[in-house]
Amino acid sequence: MPLASYPLGTREGRIDSRLPHNAGTATMVRMDTSDGRPLDGVLVVSLEQAVAAPLATCRLADAGARVIKLERTNGDFARAYDTAANGQSAYFAWLNRGKESLTVDIKDAADRDLVLRILAKADVFIQNLAVGAATRAGLGSDDLRQRFPQLITCDISGYGETGPYADMKAYDLLVQAEAGLVSVNGTPGPYGRVGISVADTSTGLSAALGINEALVRRQRTGTGSAIKVSLFDVVAELMAVPLLQHDYLGAGPARIGLAHPSITPYGGFVTGDDVTLVISVQNDREWASLATEVMGRPELVDDPCYATNPARLERREVVDGMVQEFFARHTRAEMEDKLRSARIAYGAVNDLKALSAHPHLRRMTVESETGDIEVPANPNAAAWPPKSPRLPRIGEHSERIRQEFSS
Repeated sequence: MPLASYPLGTREGRIDSRLPHNAGTATMVRMDTSDGRPLDGVLVVSLEQAVAAPLATCRLADAGARVIKLERTNGDFARAYDTAANGQSAYFAWLNRGKESLTVDIKDAADRDLVLRILAKADVFIQNLAVGAATRAGLGSDDLRQRFPQLITCDISGYGETGPYADMKAYDLLVQAEAGLVSVNGTPGPYGRVGISVADTSTGLSAALGINEALVRRQRTGTGSAIKVSLFDVVAELMAVPLLQHDYLGAGPARIGLAHPSITPYGGFVTGDDVTLVISVQNDREWASLATEVMGRPELVDDPCYATNPARLERREVVDGMVQEFFARHTRAEMEDKLRSARIAYGAVNDLKALSAHPHLRRMTVESETGDIEVPANPNAAAWPPKSPRLPRIGEHSERIRQEFSS
């Protein structure tokens, strides 16, 4: 099968008129890859809200897919989180560029039939409603894949669709807590959440990866796949190292702030001009460089109390104290010169002001009805910059899409 062929592919809204609306078997069409985007010709329909599913479809849209975003009449509720991004919600501005907005009531028979007509031509259907909501509306993935065997479905949930937690609400912070992430995050004392929606974002990226894997599989087999992704599963997988330490050693890592639970010196140290630099000494060779070339303490290299990482860990307080004492006698500029010269990995603890001015921060412009918004660029943007970095208004494309899929 040619690499540029997918079942039921579409291109920029142009549906191949030869394709049956009730396609019971996969029909192969040539995708238009003239501009080299890997997902050109792929049609994605997303019943999405908030972060996880919108992030997944944002990645697909950036890679060339046509994404039809199904919204309630009052829109994705993430539109109303704030007005921080030049009048738009920061979350919505980040995750919804390049999509088409179709307002529908999935409980309405006529609108449900419209969605089914679109899905007959679609490659991917993704949804992150509450467990069972899509099924009750006649859009359950099992039924859809039986009706449209070529369709790739992706259901995003909090804890999966079965089990004792299946019906529990699962927002990002709740999953951070349930999956043990907050227990290893931060410093001793009161618990703290990770400062970004790490459960949602990791799940969205996992979903995008699974969808791309399913598209490759369908290239070989001509049939779709049923992808199930839960926030809890994703964060639990990210917790593998501390969990394995607990299960096989009897104890997981303590909360020790910027320090590393298994390596030292590895963490934050404050310079004489009150800047925190984080260093990473990954092995004994790098420790020798730090001790000799940076601190001027060659005697520490062969001292059995400090020569190996296990020995240094036993004396973490002493080792970190020596490093901190040296840092405190030098400015940030002096320390950066020394660390870079010795090829010791380091980085500054930046605040948001410093991040905004960071020389390596790449941005892209997203257009919106309230004005342009500068967002961090997709890490893959150098390979294929988004075609249409514009936020859709609520229902902006409804009339055109309804006409396109009228029969």
